[in-house]
Amino acid sequence: MQNKTIQFDQVKVGDKLPELAIPITVALITSGAIATRDFFPGHHDKDAAIELGSPHIFMNILTTNGLVQRFVEQWSGPDSIFKDIDIKLGMPNYPGDTMTLKGAVTAVDAQTNTIEVDLAGQNQYGMHVNGTVRLALP
Repeated sequence: MQNKTIQFDQVKVGDKLPELAIPITVALITSGAIATRDFFPGHHDKDAAIELGSPHIFMNILTTNGLVQRFVEQWSGPDSIFKDIDIKLGMPNYPGDTMTLKGAVTAVDAQTNTIEVDLAGQNQYGMHVNGTVRLALP
């Protein structure tokens, strides 16, 4: 994460965020599920996940939500204030894959010093997550 927060007047529609490639590991999936108190077996028990028809354990939406926030905040800085995160899941994230997050600024509002970032995270199976994040900048 950068140490300095981007200022509102430094941002314009079309600005792209630096891509972020996240290796998907068993540890990331299981620790994310445990940290968010999601004890569904498909997120930590490979045999149970296979029994459900999945090839391996898979990431929960709360972990994905945290990774989306990390992606945007790494670009915007520690003093940015998240107003809204609106995401939709697609293809699962499985261990051994990589999810690459991309995003761009799609709206700026000078009255509220807020911006919107559209983003998408893709793995080898297709789109894992897409959505919009709205945040306020100083």
